[in-house]
Amino acid sequence: MKTLPIVTFPQKILKKKAKKVLIRQPTDSSDIGELVVKMKETMKEADGIGLAAPQVNLSKQIIVVQDVENPDESFAFVNPSITQKSRGQETEEEGCLSLPGLYILVKRAAEVELVAQTPDGKEVRLKAQGLAARILQHEVDHLNGKLIIDRINPLKRLKLRHELKEIAKHSKSV
Repeated sequence: MKTLPIVTFPQKILKKKAKKVLIRQPTDSSDIGELVVKMKETMKEADGIGLAAPQVNLSKQIIVVQDVENPDESFAFVNPSITQKSRGQETEEEGCLSLPGLYILVKRAAEVELVAQTPDGKEVRLKAQGLAARILQHEVDHLNGKLIIDRINPLKRLKLRHELKEIAKHSKSV
């Protein structure tokens, strides 16, 4: 199956809130299912552990995430929302397929609760911690128009300006 092109910084779609997905009939879930398969293949091909639809130039609230306990498996969530975050936080290094080659320390909640739909429209609620919680927060950020560089202080971001210019130089217009 053909993979989808990944959009990189500073493309505008990465800074916009993605649109909710309505699943009203079986054909809707079939179309979403096809997109999810392509997104999972794209994530795997790019050696990613998560991917949001805006990263493949689609303003849709859909994410795919790798199963941290079984890396050969992945999950898809439609219209995901983080409903709870723990007070405890962890700071870890993160990368992003839309910011190739850039790795920065990001502080995130250690545990989260997520509510979403499956691609066929069923509601799911799950709790995640550690790396799984980090992946979910990262991908939901993409749906809200946030990148990891938006999670650091302005001085640290200023120090990254050379790397960001290099990424932008190689970014293709969409």
